Amino acid sequence: MQLAVGKIVEGKVTGITKFGAFIELPEGKTGMVHISEIAPTYVNEIRDHVTENQVVKVKILSISEEGKISLSMKRAMERPARQAPRRTGPGRPDNYDWNSGKRNENMSFEDMLTKFKQTSDDKISDLKRYTDGKRGSGRRGQSK
Repeated sequence: MQLAVGKIVEGKVTGITKFGAFIELPEGKTGMVHISEIAPTYVNEIRDHVTENQVVKVKILSISEEGKISLSMKRAMERPARQAPRRTGPGRPDNYDWNSGKRNENMSFEDMLTKFKQTSDDKISDLKRYTDGKRGSGRRGQSK
């Protein structure tokens, strides 16, 4: 079997160091899995994840001109399809009715921009009014 970058193969752990694990690959070649490529989580101690003589799946990341083979165990793992986290509760995107603000197709860009600026100004003035009420008028200690 020809080793190639991107290929996933099985190999046997032959040695473990502080910085990675050495894997014996098909055809008698040896590659190394760096500690950062052992697992998808933070790895403090490699021996918590692999043991010597364990057979593991690895992905070939690179093969240097000198023949050094860089491997990854975490990239060889089958990952479940990622789903966007469901956000619920007040102020969360799932509670926003995206269809309620029907666009007026007859408005020009300038009209839409003016409407946006007015809405933005209204929100800012409401925010200032709210924060001024929390902090006071902001005129304490000033002489007239």
